[in-house]
Amino acid sequence: MAFPVRACALVGRFADPQVAEPLSVLVPHLVSRHITVLVSDETPLPAGMAGIVRLPTAELAARADLVIAIGGDGTLLYAAGLVARHNVPLLGINRGRLGFLTDVMPEELVAQVDAALQGKLAADERPLLAARLTHAGGIVTQVLALNDVVLQRLATGRMVDFESHVDDRYVNTHAGDGVVIASATGSTAYALSCGGPIVAPDLDVFVMAPISPHTLSDRPLIVSARSSIELRLLERHDTRAQMVCDGVVCAEIEPGDRLRVKQASERVTLLHPLGHDFYRLLRSKLHWGRGSHDHSR
Repeated sequence: MAFPVRACALVGRFADPQVAEPLSVLVPHLVSRHITVLVSDETPLPAGMAGIVRLPTAELAARADLVIAIGGDGTLLYAAGLVARHNVPLLGINRGRLGFLTDVMPEELVAQVDAALQGKLAADERPLLAARLTHAGGIVTQVLALNDVVLQRLATGRMVDFESHVDDRYVNTHAGDGVVIASATGSTAYALSCGGPIVAPDLDVFVMAPISPHTLSDRPLIVSARSSIELRLLERHDTRAQMVCDGVVCAEIEPGDRLRVKQASERVTLLHPLGHDFYRLLRSKLHWGRGSHDHSR
């Protein structure tokens, strides 16, 4: 992060009262510190909000020294897409539900933002996924994702059939609703709801978690993040699928298309309060350790 911090970009659904409340505290605080506050010109703001510079969304990360996402993990994932190619650190203020990535609570807002401005938060580099969808006609769609890349069925009620390959070696032929390819960061997101394992974020692995597989033998698989995973949609009657990256539909997939996922060279730097503990976070979010043998105290 560049010091001193001269410009801070804020990202969130500011029309939501839960998000507007911390925004009303944060903006005047940053302005009092002589920091330029940047917000997308596409984002509605509450009435009477002064001291904000509006910019096109594509310019936010390029002009900022720090990006603060206010909301849930979905908001942080959106912000991660903005900073992915700009090496700008990202701080998440939790106004959502689970919040595996947004771990600063509103009551800590001012103190933790001040700590970020002083370079006193813990920097946590997370690798990104690089998805490359090659269509049969030669057109290529490329996307970066922090959590996951998903191949999923498009038509309601119809399974998709597809092959998986790791480092060009055939693994399996699948039938079901699709598959989640998750980073270690994304192992606590969609992949978890598909029965995938929770992976410590410093492990260099991918999780391949089938979505509602047709056979019970089709189980989640962990592979090295140095590997390249390829999915090939098979020709079946009325087969249609789509590629979804961090919850955003990016492209349709037709039979003959090839979706390749590997680790990107780009990384996202998340900022955490000092003493951040992944396992304590799991206990808090998943309600672990609530019995008589709870050692968290």
